[in-house]
This record gives sequence, structure tokens and C-alpha cells, in this order.
Amino acid sequence: MQDTVFIEGLQIEALIGVHDWERHAPRPLVFDLQLAFDNRVPAASDALADTLDYEAISQRLVDYAASTAFNLVETLAERCAALVLDEFGAAGVRLKLSKPGAVQAASTVGVTIERGNFA
Repeated sequence: MQDTVFIEGLQIEALIGVHDWERHAPRPLVFDLQLAFDNRVPAASDALADTLDYEAISQRLVDYAASTAFNLVETLAERCAALVLDEFGAAGVRLKLSKPGAVQAASTVGVTIERGNFA
């Protein structure tokens, strides 16, 4: 059995893009995450140490993305998914990374990836 811990609408500024005009200043990105995790242990213990700390995960992603300068949202999404799996012990992650304003005719563009196990 897997439960889901989620983080929606996490706004992060990062230097990202392939065009020269995108490389001069950080751009706003929006992350939505679903994290597969068995919540029975933290529910029984009522202890933050036993669960996925969404505040800590959010801050780690903010810090990580701010320190990068990738060309592609695909690269940033892949690295962030790996970070969540490796550092926080989620069994799986579904990560949607949106880049508002990247295409004039669209409200947002981006990628959605799924890594790990969702059972």
C-alpha cells in the first residue's frame, strides 16, 4: 500500500532556458509533486521524523533549483526527482515542472515525470 504526500504550486526562481534572453535573470517556475510513501508509521507515531517533511522537501528544492543553471526543464525535473528519492526516502515521485511565460501563446509549458514506485 502506498499513500501520497503532495506539494502543489511550489514557486521557485531559477536560471533556466536555452535562449539568450532567458539566461540573464532567474525565471519563475512552478512545481507540483506527488510523493509515494507509506503513512501508517507516521500516523501511528505522530512524529515528524517518521514522515516526509514537505516543508524540508520544499526548501531543499528551492535551494537546489536556485543553485542551478540548466538549459532544459527536463534536466531540472529529472535532478529534482532524483533528489527527492535519494535524500528523503520517498518510494516514488510524480513531478510536474511548469515554466509560465515561456511561450507567449500559452499560460504555461513544462514536463511531468514519474520516477520510482507507485503501487
